[in-house]
Amino acid sequence: MTLHIPAGFRALPLPIAQLSLAAVLKCGQSFRWTTIAIPSSTATTSTPASESDGDVEYRFVLKDRVICLRQSPEILFYRSLFPNRHEVNQLKETETLVWLRDYFQLDVDLVKLYDNWSEIDPVFSRLRDRFVGIRMLRQDPWENLVSFICSQNNHISRITSMVQNLCTHFSPALMLDLPSPSIPTYHPFPSPSILAAPGTSATLRSLGFGYRAEYIQRTAQMLVDAHGADGAEAFLDGLRQRSTTDARQELLRLMGVGRKVADCVLLMSLDKHEVVPVDTHVHKIAVKHYGLRGAGDKMNAKLYDDVQVKLTGVWGGHAGWAHSVLFTADLKSFSSYGLPTPSPSVSPEKLKTKKMRSILPKSPSSSPTKRKRTSTTEIKVETAVVTSEENSLADRVKRRRTRSVAISYVEPVVA
Repeated sequence: MTLHIPAGFRALPLPIAQLSLAAVLKCGQSFRWTTIAIPSSTATTSTPASESDGDVEYRFVLKDRVICLRQSPEILFYRSLFPNRHEVNQLKETETLVWLRDYFQLDVDLVKLYDNWSEIDPVFSRLRDRFVGIRMLRQDPWENLVSFICSQNNHISRITSMVQNLCTHFSPALMLDLPSPSIPTYHPFPSPSILAAPGTSATLRSLGFGYRAEYIQRTAQMLVDAHGADGAEAFLDGLRQRSTTDARQELLRLMGVGRKVADCVLLMSLDKHEVVPVDTHVHKIAVKHYGLRGAGDKMNAKLYDDVQVKLTGVWGGHAGWAHSVLFTADLKSFSSYGLPTPSPSVSPEKLKTKKMRSILPKSPSSSPTKRKRTSTTEIKVETAVVTSEENSLADRVKRRRTRSVAISYVEPVVA
C-alpha cells in the first residue's frame, strides 16, 4: 500500500486502535480543539475521499504555534503553523513531535490496556471493538483546571464555547499568514496572571460564565499570590511529582474546586492514571453494571469513595483510562459512533425518529421481558445512520485490520 502524505505534513505511524482523534478530542477531555473541513481533492495525492480522513483537520493552539492533525487508519499526520513562516525548521518540528508524544501519552500501549480490561471485565469487552483508540490526554494543568471549573453543571458544547470565549477575550491571537480569510483566529490559553486581574470576573459574567466567573478569577489570584506570576503554573506542574492524596489536597484549596473537578485534573493532567472522577452518571454505571449498592442515593463523600474504590478495583492502575471509554460510550453524542453503515433498505427518516437507548449492555438484573425488548431496540441501534467522518473512519479500520502500510510501527510500551 502506497502512503500519501498531505502537503506540508509529516507522518507518524500510529494505528487508530492506539489513538482515535474523532473520539479522544470530542469526548469531554479537552475543549479547545477545533475541526476544519478540508476539501478531499486537496487532502492527499491520488487518494479517493473514501480512502482517507484528509477531509477533516483538528487544530490546537499552543503559545507560539498551531498544531494541525489529520488521521488515516494507520497514520497520524501532523504539522505546525507559526506566526513567522521563517521560524519553521527541524528543531521546531522536533518540538512539535515531542509535544504530541507527551500530550497523547504515546508511551502507553493502549491496545494492551484494552486487552487487559477485556479479560477481566465483560462489560468492557463488549464495547472495545466499537470504541477503539480512546486514551487519556496529558494536558497543561492550568488549562485543565480552568476548563473543569467551567464544567460544573454544564455540558460539552457549552464548556467548549466558554473556554473558546475566555481565550478570545483574554489572549491575543497568533498572527498567522493563512490563505483563507474564513479560517478563524487562534488564541493561546491565558496565563494565571492575566486571569487574576480584578476585572476578570465581571468580563466573564458578561460572557455567560455565571458563578464560575468568580471561581476562575479567585483561583488565578490565589495561585499568583502564593507562587508569583511566573511560578503559578510551575506549582501546578510540580503536583505531578506529589502523591495523589497530596496533589488532591492542594487542588481542593482553590476556589471552586470540589472533589470531582480535582479528580479530573489529577487524571487528565497530573499523571494520576488510577483516579476515576465520579458524578451521578458514573455512579449509575457502577450500580448498573458493577454491582455497587446505593441506586438512587444522593452523592456524598462516602458514596463518592465507594464508587471510586469499586471501579478502581475492577480496572486497576489505569482505571481512569478505562472509565473514560465507558463514559464516552454512554454519551448521547456518541450514540451512533462506530456503527456500520446501514443497508439502503433502511429508511434514515424512520431511524432518526427512534429514541436511542444507552449502548452499554443491560445489567444482568433486568427481567426476561425487558431483555427481550432491549434486544429488539439494540438491533435497530446497530442500523443507525453514520453521517460523521469519524464514524466512517472507525468503520473502515475494522475492514483494514489485516492490511499494512509501508512504514514500520514500533509498539509503545506501557509506562
